[in-house]
Amino acid sequence: MARKYVVTGAASGIGKALTEQLRAEGNTVFGVDLRDADVTVDLTTAEGRAGLVDRVTELSGGTIDAIVAVAGLAAPIPATAGVNYFGAIATLEGLRPLLAGSDAPRAAVVASLAALEPVDGPLHDALLAGDEPTALELAKAIADAPTDTPSNAIYNTSKNAIALWVRRNAPTPEWAGSGIALNAIAPGVIETPMIASILATEEGRAALAAGAPAPLNGPAAPAAAPAALLAWLTSAQNTHVTGQVIFVDGGAEVIRRPEAV
Repeated sequence: MARKYVVTGAASGIGKALTEQLRAEGNTVFGVDLRDADVTVDLTTAEGRAGLVDRVTELSGGTIDAIVAVAGLAAPIPATAGVNYFGAIATLEGLRPLLAGSDAPRAAVVASLAALEPVDGPLHDALLAGDEPTALELAKAIADAPTDTPSNAIYNTSKNAIALWVRRNAPTPEWAGSGIALNAIAPGVIETPMIASILATEEGRAALAAGAPAPLNGPAAPAAAPAALLAWLTSAQNTHVTGQVIFVDGGAEVIRRPEAV
């Protein structure tokens, strides 16, 4: 049976691959992005988040079956914390009431293998406390700190925090208690035009392999791989998987922490 999906970050990468797959299967997808989408909003702003809910409510007639929060940034700027954490939560919580009319409501968000990296403690605390003004101030301080190499702390911290948010909220009455499966995926390196030049050289491939050692098919997965997992997690077939952070990384996570179960 055809379902109605909301996919943020639908104009590129994993979000685009997921949107194309779902539509090819006969589903309706309301794509969300800064441009080239059914709903064009900026999820770093309160206006954009409210606009997302209003526009999706209008387009869907007030009922959807699944939410997939893919939109995110990796740049060492405060907006990365804004969209990766607060924008994702605003998407999931803001649209959750629209899932009430679905026979099989589902939701998912994209975290990252980078969630395993060290986090910035004060920023992490502010994110999990839901204190966006403080989080953005702390992120700005990280971004403005003098360094020869831009820090990945904002990205790593935001992805760790959103994964923890999923774990903490999935079993609650608002989610599992309402029949909504809520999960996250954690991609490793994803094959996109941005890293095509890196993959084209032996040195580049070696650098990726060192950072994300992946015995299964190498460190870079095509966007279709995580998209397919998201499609299943948010399908009616998924009746019992919830609260999970599933790594799509060719085995990098298990190499990094082989004793974690």
